[in-house]
Amino acid sequence: MAVHYDPRLRLKEARQQYFTANRFGDDGGYALRWVPVKALGLSFKIPNSDARRRAVRAHDLHHVLTGYATDFLGEAEIGAWELASGCASHPAALLLNLLAINLGIFYGPRRLIRAFARGRRTANLYRVPFDEALLGRNLGQVRGGLGLDAPEPSPRSSDVIGFAFTWLSSVVVAWALLALLLTPLVGAVFAIRHFLLSWPGLR
Repeated sequence: MAVHYDPRLRLKEARQQYFTANRFGDDGGYALRWVPVKALGLSFKIPNSDARRRAVRAHDLHHVLTGYATDFLGEAEIGAWELASGCASHPAALLLNLLAINLGIFYGPRRLIRAFARGRRTANLYRVPFDEALLGRNLGQVRGGLGLDAPEPSPRSSDVIGFAFTWLSSVVVAWALLALLLTPLVGAVFAIRHFLLSWPGLR
């Protein structure tokens, strides 16, 4: 859900409001081994790897700073924004954002393109050291420093083209991941078939 934050708050205080509003627990679920994910009406869990933990610390602050919600379409929007503003230094964020926009494009293409255009004109926290000094900074000042206090820009043709190439990349990644996940299953099916066909009396 989207929450309004007083720009005078410190990032740490605003983040705690974000955790509470979204029922993420006192620590945002950072200590969990598996984290719940909801998409298209389905609920499942993904491993909470160290790479994901490093990325999600900034990602959560990005929700606070940008105002994007934590529902399905909101995650796709912030995914587009993070991809455009730069998240390649965090592979976990890159992968999860590509998967988010891969499906989100079918539910809110204009919103995703606007978020992508905004990302191309602003900065994020992925290259900023995450420490108490950052969490102690004023929310409004950080927004200003990242360029997020400016009105949302209207997408240009170059933004639309850039988003299209990014989305096509997300399709390739999604199919590659699906193939990777299905390979063991297909192998198991063929192994069982071979076993049954070789069993005496079943041929």
